[in-house]
Amino acid sequence: MLQVLRAAQLRHEEFIGELEHLVNIDSGSSTPAGVNKVADLCQERLERGGWTVERLRGPRHPAAGQLGDLLIGRTQGRRDRDVLVIGHTDTIFEEGTVAQRPFEIRGTRAYGPGVADMKAGLLSAFFALEVLQETMPERTGNLTMVCNPDEELGSPFSGPLIRELARTHDLALVLEAGRENGDIVSSRKGVTDYSIHIVGRAAHAGVEPERGRSAAVEAAHKVLALHAINGRWPGVTVNVGVVRGGTRASVVAEHCDLEVDLRSPHLSSLQAAENEIESLCGRAHTEGVKISFVKGEWHRPMERSEGTARLVRLAQMIGRQVGIDLDEAATGGASDANTTSAEGTPTLDGLGPVGGDDHSPSEWVDLESVAPRIALLAGLIGQG
Repeated sequence: MLQVLRAAQLRHEEFIGELEHLVNIDSGSSTPAGVNKVADLCQERLERGGWTVERLRGPRHPAAGQLGDLLIGRTQGRRDRDVLVIGHTDTIFEEGTVAQRPFEIRGTRAYGPGVADMKAGLLSAFFALEVLQETMPERTGNLTMVCNPDEELGSPFSGPLIRELARTHDLALVLEAGRENGDIVSSRKGVTDYSIHIVGRAAHAGVEPERGRSAAVEAAHKVLALHAINGRWPGVTVNVGVVRGGTRASVVAEHCDLEVDLRSPHLSSLQAAENEIESLCGRAHTEGVKISFVKGEWHRPMERSEGTARLVRLAQMIGRQVGIDLDEAATGGASDANTTSAEGTPTLDGLGPVGGDDHSPSEWVDLESVAPRIALLAGLIGQG
């Protein structure tokens, strides 16, 4: 592993140069041209390494519009071991963000849109695969790498394909950034969204308010009832993030919409909370009001399995060999690791370079963590 680490260290400046190029491409989920520029670079790199690459054109998304292309790279190794590596090419930032705040380095940190989530992680996969081939080719198994364009949308296009691939692989490694303290990720909460629509009856608020049925009043009761679910099961969180309704102050509100985020670390409590939310939607506090909902299942929970625990122990052993102490973390955010884990595939996440402040103007990556994390990833691919 020291040989692997040294090989990664020798390519440090090359990594920084290529990271700058990647970060300075606007590739928000709804910017398909930029996403495809990143995909072009990924495809070129895979094909240069002798990989077979399948490229699938993205569909139109109801909210984001046209999506970028999905890449699936495959290569045969010298071991009978099937490893799935997943990184996404999209960010959450709008087109034009790079012009406002392009890639820059301050001290030992790099900044820029998507630098941690996840352009540094995506790039580190290519370096890890190349370093592994250079130093330990006999340890390389059969590898599949997915570069998906829609992770920030919940992977509606790539998710079914990732799920199918997970079933035929021995382990999955996901390239979200390492936590700020260096932790890798062994469990993530599942996420379910609800769009709740409340219909009442409009009336003049001054002349005949008694003839109205206020959707806004019903929404207020629902917000309180939904937030009361928080903590009913360990780790379960509910947040009504959007309340939208009514037309003007002089009119009893006829319509009101709620956008709800539900998260849970365990499938059993996620399903129990889903049942409670749907039961609440079946009972109106205000007579004459009708309630409907649309359920969006983003991700099932990534629960820590024995297979994942084994990968954690292996990562910690490799980490010690390359000079980093690793611990594991559970997080409330979801990723493609939720999808692979839900299929029973041992999965480890947070394997990119250490970073923080994701989805914000101050997003950063620790450049001193790059070489050790490349070596860690190479070791997991080679020994997992």
